[in-house]
Amino acid sequence: MQSLSYLRINLFYRLLHPFSAYTRERRMQLFKKWLNARSGECLRVLDLGGGPELWDFVEQPLDITILNLPGENTEQEPSKRHRFTYVEGDGCNVSAFDDQSFDLVFTNSVIEHVGDENKQEAFAREVRRLGRRYWVQTPSKYFPIEAHSGMLFWWFYPTSWRRTFIERWRKKLPAWTEYIEETRVLEIQRLKQLFPEATLKTEWILGLPKSYVLYTTSEEPTALREEPTALREEPTALSRLQQM
Repeated sequence: MQSLSYLRINLFYRLLHPFSAYTRERRMQLFKKWLNARSGECLRVLDLGGGPELWDFVEQPLDITILNLPGENTEQEPSKRHRFTYVEGDGCNVSAFDDQSFDLVFTNSVIEHVGDENKQEAFAREVRRLGRRYWVQTPSKYFPIEAHSGMLFWWFYPTSWRRTFIERWRKKLPAWTEYIEETRVLEIQRLKQLFPEATLKTEWILGLPKSYVLYTTSEEPTALREEPTALREEPTALSRLQQM
Protein backbone atom coordinates (compact mmCIF):
# COMPACT_ATOMS: atom_id res chain seq x y z
CA MET A 1 0.00 0.00 0.00
CA GLN A 2 1.35 3.41 -0.94
CA SER A 3 2.23 5.72 1.94
CA LEU A 4 0.34 8.93 2.61
CA SER A 5 3.57 10.85 2.02
CA TYR A 6 3.90 9.37 -1.47
CA LEU A 7 0.25 10.09 -2.27
CA ARG A 8 0.58 13.69 -1.07
CA ILE A 9 3.72 14.27 -3.10
CA ASN A 10 2.23 12.62 -6.18
CA LEU A 11 -0.90 14.77 -5.91
CA PHE A 12 1.19 17.90 -5.39
CA TYR A 13 3.27 17.33 -8.53
CA ARG A 14 0.16 16.53 -10.56
CA LEU A 15 -1.42 19.81 -9.49
CA LEU A 16 1.86 21.67 -9.86
CA HIS A 17 2.51 20.59 -13.45
CA PRO A 18 0.02 22.90 -15.25
CA PHE A 19 0.94 25.84 -13.01
CA SER A 20 4.66 25.28 -13.59
CA ALA A 21 4.08 24.94 -17.32
CA TYR A 22 2.22 28.26 -17.34
CA THR A 23 4.88 30.16 -15.40
CA ARG A 24 7.69 28.56 -17.40
CA GLU A 25 6.07 29.50 -20.71
CA ARG A 26 5.46 33.06 -19.54
CA ARG A 27 9.06 33.36 -18.38
CA MET A 28 10.35 32.02 -21.68
CA GLN A 29 8.20 34.53 -23.56
CA LEU A 30 10.04 37.27 -21.70
CA PHE A 31 13.34 35.56 -22.39
CA LYS A 32 12.53 35.45 -26.12
CA LYS A 33 11.91 39.19 -26.19
CA TRP A 34 15.19 39.70 -24.38
CA LEU A 35 16.88 37.82 -27.25
CA ASN A 36 15.22 39.95 -29.93
CA ALA A 37 18.01 42.52 -29.92
CA ARG A 38 20.18 39.91 -31.62
CA SER A 39 17.55 38.12 -33.68
CA GLY A 40 18.82 36.61 -36.89
CA GLU A 41 22.01 35.34 -35.27
CA CYS A 42 22.49 31.70 -34.35
CA LEU A 43 23.75 32.34 -30.86
CA ARG A 44 25.87 29.81 -29.04
CA VAL A 45 24.13 29.00 -25.75
CA LEU A 46 25.21 26.96 -22.72
CA ASP A 47 22.29 25.58 -20.72
CA LEU A 48 23.57 24.50 -17.30
CA GLY A 49 21.42 21.80 -15.73
CA GLY A 50 18.60 22.07 -18.25
CA GLY A 51 16.99 20.04 -21.00
CA PRO A 52 15.81 20.41 -24.61
CA GLU A 53 12.09 20.64 -23.84
CA LEU A 54 12.37 24.16 -22.40
CA TRP A 55 13.71 25.47 -25.70
CA ASP A 56 10.56 24.51 -27.59
CA PHE A 57 9.27 27.95 -26.60
CA VAL A 58 12.05 29.75 -28.51
CA GLU A 59 11.64 30.13 -32.28
CA GLN A 60 15.02 31.75 -32.94
CA PRO A 61 17.48 29.02 -34.06
CA LEU A 62 20.18 28.50 -31.46
CA ASP A 63 23.29 26.38 -31.08
CA ILE A 64 22.66 24.97 -27.58
CA THR A 65 25.05 22.97 -25.44
CA ILE A 66 23.26 21.25 -22.55
CA LEU A 67 25.48 20.31 -19.62
CA ASN A 68 24.32 17.99 -16.84
CA LEU A 69 25.87 15.67 -14.30
CA PRO A 70 26.79 12.20 -15.62
CA GLY A 71 23.67 10.17 -16.40
CA GLU A 72 21.25 13.11 -16.15
CA ASN A 73 21.06 14.29 -19.77
CA THR A 74 17.73 13.52 -21.47
CA GLU A 75 18.35 13.57 -25.21
CA GLN A 76 15.37 13.91 -27.54
CA GLU A 77 14.71 13.61 -31.25
CA PRO A 78 16.75 16.08 -33.33
CA SER A 79 15.18 19.52 -33.27
CA LYS A 80 14.00 21.15 -36.50
CA ARG A 81 14.91 24.52 -35.06
CA HIS A 82 17.89 24.23 -32.72
CA ARG A 83 21.16 22.35 -32.77
CA PHE A 84 21.71 20.49 -29.48
CA THR A 85 24.96 19.15 -28.09
CA TYR A 86 24.89 17.13 -24.86
CA VAL A 87 27.86 17.06 -22.53
CA GLU A 88 28.44 15.73 -19.03
CA GLY A 89 30.15 17.72 -16.34
CA ASP A 90 29.86 19.73 -13.16
CA GLY A 91 28.34 23.19 -13.48
CA CYS A 92 30.55 24.34 -10.61
CA ASN A 93 33.71 23.48 -12.58
CA VAL A 94 33.20 23.51 -16.34
CA SER A 95 36.83 22.99 -17.26
CA ALA A 96 35.97 21.79 -20.77
CA PHE A 97 35.27 25.34 -22.00
CA ASP A 98 37.38 28.49 -22.09
CA ASP A 99 36.34 31.92 -20.85
CA GLN A 100 33.59 33.60 -22.89
CA SER A 101 33.04 30.46 -24.96
CA PHE A 102 29.32 31.18 -25.29
CA ASP A 103 27.20 34.14 -26.32
CA LEU A 104 24.82 33.28 -23.50
CA VAL A 105 24.78 31.09 -20.39
CA PHE A 106 21.26 30.08 -19.35
CA THR A 107 20.25 28.39 -16.12
CA ASN A 108 16.72 27.78 -14.85
CA SER A 109 16.13 26.71 -11.22
CA VAL A 110 19.57 25.14 -10.83
CA ILE A 111 21.74 27.21 -8.50
CA GLU A 112 19.62 26.28 -5.47
CA HIS A 113 20.50 22.61 -6.08
CA VAL A 114 24.28 22.72 -6.56
CA GLY A 115 25.21 22.48 -2.88
CA ASP A 116 26.46 24.70 -0.09
CA GLU A 117 27.52 28.35 -0.29
CA ASN A 118 30.94 27.47 -1.67
CA LYS A 119 29.34 25.43 -4.45
CA GLN A 120 26.92 28.25 -5.24
CA GLU A 121 29.83 30.68 -5.48
CA ALA A 122 31.68 28.33 -7.81
CA PHE A 123 28.58 27.89 -9.97
CA ALA A 124 28.08 31.67 -10.21
CA ARG A 125 31.73 32.16 -11.18
CA GLU A 126 31.37 29.65 -14.01
CA VAL A 127 28.18 31.32 -15.27
CA ARG A 128 29.94 34.67 -15.35
CA ARG A 129 33.15 33.25 -16.83
CA LEU A 130 31.68 31.17 -19.63
CA GLY A 131 29.23 33.59 -21.22
CA ARG A 132 29.29 37.07 -22.69
CA ARG A 133 25.81 37.40 -21.25
CA TYR A 134 23.77 35.28 -18.88
CA TRP A 135 20.22 34.64 -17.70
CA VAL A 136 19.81 33.02 -14.27
CA GLN A 137 16.48 32.11 -12.68
CA THR A 138 15.91 30.80 -9.16
CA PRO A 139 12.79 30.49 -6.96
CA SER A 140 11.90 32.84 -4.13
CA LYS A 141 11.57 31.53 -0.57
CA TYR A 142 8.70 33.98 -0.01
CA PHE A 143 6.25 32.25 -2.33
CA PRO A 144 3.80 30.42 -0.01
CA ILE A 145 4.02 26.99 -1.67
CA GLU A 146 7.55 25.62 -1.70
CA ALA A 147 8.20 24.42 -5.24
CA HIS A 148 10.07 21.22 -4.35
CA SER A 149 8.37 19.81 -1.26
CA GLY A 150 4.89 21.27 -1.70
CA MET A 151 4.91 22.43 1.92
CA LEU A 152 3.39 25.76 2.88
CA PHE A 153 5.96 28.33 4.06
CA TRP A 154 8.59 25.59 4.28
CA TRP A 155 11.55 27.94 4.67
CA PHE A 156 9.99 29.66 7.66
CA TYR A 157 9.64 26.53 9.79
CA PRO A 158 12.11 26.24 12.66
CA THR A 159 15.10 24.15 11.66
CA SER A 160 14.07 21.45 14.12
CA TRP A 161 10.64 21.16 12.45
CA ARG A 162 12.17 20.80 9.00
CA ARG A 163 14.57 18.20 10.33
CA THR A 164 11.67 16.20 11.77
CA PHE A 165 9.88 16.18 8.41
CA ILE A 166 13.10 15.26 6.60
CA GLU A 167 13.78 12.28 8.85
CA ARG A 168 10.19 11.07 8.50
CA TRP A 169 10.27 11.35 4.71
CA ARG A 170 13.67 9.70 4.47
CA LYS A 171 12.29 6.37 5.73
CA LYS A 172 9.83 6.06 2.86
CA LEU A 173 11.22 8.26 0.06
CA PRO A 174 15.00 8.46 0.48
CA ALA A 175 15.93 9.72 -3.01
CA TRP A 176 13.27 12.44 -3.03
CA THR A 177 14.16 13.43 0.53
CA GLU A 178 17.81 13.87 -0.42
CA TYR A 179 16.71 16.18 -3.24
CA ILE A 180 14.67 18.29 -0.79
CA GLU A 181 17.39 18.28 1.84
CA GLU A 182 20.03 19.56 -0.58
CA THR A 183 17.89 22.45 -1.85
CA ARG A 184 19.18 25.83 -0.67
CA VAL A 185 17.18 28.85 -1.85
CA LEU A 186 18.93 32.19 -2.11
CA GLU A 187 17.92 35.62 -0.80
CA ILE A 188 18.08 38.72 -2.99
CA GLN A 189 21.16 40.13 -1.27
CA ARG A 190 22.99 36.86 -1.74
CA LEU A 191 22.10 36.81 -5.43
CA LYS A 192 23.41 40.34 -5.84
CA GLN A 193 26.68 39.27 -4.25
CA LEU A 194 27.03 36.32 -6.59
CA PHE A 195 26.07 38.26 -9.74
CA PRO A 196 27.11 41.86 -8.96
CA GLU A 197 26.91 43.20 -12.52
CA ALA A 198 23.47 41.71 -13.24
CA THR A 199 20.07 43.34 -13.25
CA LEU A 200 17.72 41.54 -10.87
CA LYS A 201 14.00 41.28 -11.55
CA THR A 202 11.26 39.63 -9.54
CA GLU A 203 8.60 37.44 -11.13
CA TRP A 204 5.29 38.06 -9.38
CA ILE A 205 2.27 35.76 -9.16
CA LEU A 206 -0.87 37.22 -7.57
CA GLY A 207 1.23 39.87 -5.87
CA LEU A 208 3.66 37.32 -4.43
CA PRO A 209 7.33 36.88 -5.44
CA LYS A 210 7.53 33.59 -7.36
CA SER A 211 11.13 33.73 -8.55
CA TYR A 212 14.08 35.96 -9.37
CA VAL A 213 15.78 36.50 -12.72
CA LEU A 214 19.27 37.93 -13.07
CA TYR A 215 20.57 38.92 -16.48
CA THR A 216 23.27 40.96 -18.15
CA THR A 217 22.84 42.91 -21.36
CA SER A 218 24.11 46.07 -22.97
CA GLU A 219 20.77 47.79 -22.43
CA GLU A 220 17.58 47.33 -20.42
CA PRO A 221 15.43 44.65 -22.09
CA THR A 222 12.32 46.33 -23.47
CA ALA A 223 10.26 43.22 -22.73
CA LEU A 224 10.86 43.47 -19.01
CA ARG A 225 9.68 47.09 -18.99
CA GLU A 226 6.61 46.34 -21.06
CA GLU A 227 5.22 43.68 -18.71
CA PRO A 228 5.61 45.12 -15.19
CA THR A 229 2.87 42.92 -13.72
CA ALA A 230 4.79 39.78 -14.64
CA LEU A 231 8.35 40.81 -13.90
CA ARG A 232 9.46 43.96 -12.16
CA GLU A 233 12.05 45.37 -9.78
CA GLU A 234 11.97 44.11 -6.20
CA PRO A 235 10.65 47.06 -4.09
CA THR A 236 12.95 48.37 -1.38
CA ALA A 237 11.84 48.93 2.20
CA LEU A 238 11.89 52.70 1.58
CA SER A 239 9.69 52.44 -1.50
CA ARG A 240 7.18 50.34 0.43
CA LEU A 241 6.96 53.05 3.12
CA GLN A 242 6.52 55.75 0.49
CA GLN A 243 3.59 53.84 -0.98
CA MET A 244 1.75 53.63 2.34
